[in-house]
Amino acid sequence: MALKLFFLRHAQTAYSASGGYCGTPENDPGLTPEGHEMAEKFAIAYASLEWTAIYTSPLRRAIQTATPLCEMTGLNMQLRDGLREIAYGKWEGLHPREVDRIYHDDYVRWLTDPAWNAPTGGERGVDIARRASLVLDEIERRHPTGSVLLVSHKATIRILLCVLMGIDVGRYRDRFSLPVAGLNVVEMSDRGPLFHSVADRSYLDERLRALPST
Repeated sequence: MALKLFFLRHAQTAYSASGGYCGTPENDPGLTPEGHEMAEKFAIAYASLEWTAIYTSPLRRAIQTATPLCEMTGLNMQLRDGLREIAYGKWEGLHPREVDRIYHDDYVRWLTDPAWNAPTGGERGVDIARRASLVLDEIERRHPTGSVLLVSHKATIRILLCVLMGIDVGRYRDRFSLPVAGLNVVEMSDRGPLFHSVADRSYLDERLRALPST
């Protein structure tokens, strides 16, 4: 049996519905009522899987997303700082149109290549790749087989998918769409990562899938 990684983006927050930037513990929204529904739906759909471990970002929205599954399975979530969201620096709490107006040059550089250009006072994609990859290395050492859930964030998961697929990290915003509660499944086989699904939300009902998501 190989190791199978389940990368789950947290469920809906007010920021993910409106498009605002939030990445630090000081700017850490919880789930909306609909977000809690999404987390429950995921737990119901996947509770019967024989989970080996559950790892989450330490941010509240990731913890709240993982909680229903932990309660149903009896597994404890393991918090890892490497799975937190990109730090947006001075862009925290702002929307893209505001960032473009106030920090236009930095914003254009970031859009062009977020691997090597950070949000103003924030974090580069290569730095996120480094810290998040350390968590993957730990998981592969501790769990050579089984099913492991990682609950994280939009940028962090997309960067990890680029790393696993061998794609330039600077293209993470161009290569993977990842709405809230989107699930990505990657099997770590002897021949390298094998992608089974990307941004899957089939476990949600049509009403939840139709909600705004950035």
